[in-house]
Amino acid sequence: MKFAYSLKQKTKIAVLLFLIMACTILIRLLEDRSIKNMEKAFSSLYNDRLVPATDIFYISEKLYAKRFLLETFVYSDQNKLSAQQLNNKLKTYDKHIDTLLAKYEKTFLVKNEKNHLTELKVKLLENKVLEKNILLNANTLEKTALRKLYDSNAEQSFLDISNTLSQLTKVQTVVGEQLKEESQKIVRGTNLYSTLQLLIAIIIGALIVSILAASNVMNIRNDNFNLN
Repeated sequence: MKFAYSLKQKTKIAVLLFLIMACTILIRLLEDRSIKNMEKAFSSLYNDRLVPATDIFYISEKLYAKRFLLETFVYSDQNKLSAQQLNNKLKTYDKHIDTLLAKYEKTFLVKNEKNHLTELKVKLLENKVLEKNILLNANTLEKTALRKLYDSNAEQSFLDISNTLSQLTKVQTVVGEQLKEESQKIVRGTNLYSTLQLLIAIIIGALIVSILAASNVMNIRNDNFNLN
């Protein structure tokens, strides 16, 4: 009878310890997955949002420089650049912009971002055509006619490109906010796993204490039985 009772208690303890072990392993696996997801989220925040946002700024900077050169060429009476020299400078900026765009395209792009990027490439191509048209007519048209040509097409082209770049910047902000919220959820999940691990440690401690207490009770009963 005593042996059967002891076996039953040991079985209960073994089952409980097995469940605790299984829970500990599961929590550990979930915690590892959370850490990987957090690392992925932070990596994406830097590589797919922060870096592209910086590249967009540089594209805007190059675009402004192109616009300044072209406007100076068209409007200034003291312009010292020839059409060929201006063309060479514009091509240099175009190469820089193309390099930045190629780098941007290698990052993870959401659907809305892809659409804006495609639109940007089209508008940049249209802008190059307009610039070429102005430069081709620079030596044949009078300044007044050249300015009208710029005002009617090129100026609006630069504004359209600038607006598209602004849309891409907004995408970085929106998606970056989503990544931040995702990271916060992962952190809350990790805190929950830590709390569960603490509870399991408390349960193990309580189980050890109860086993020791039960063992002492059994020893006392055995001693009393032997005395009788």
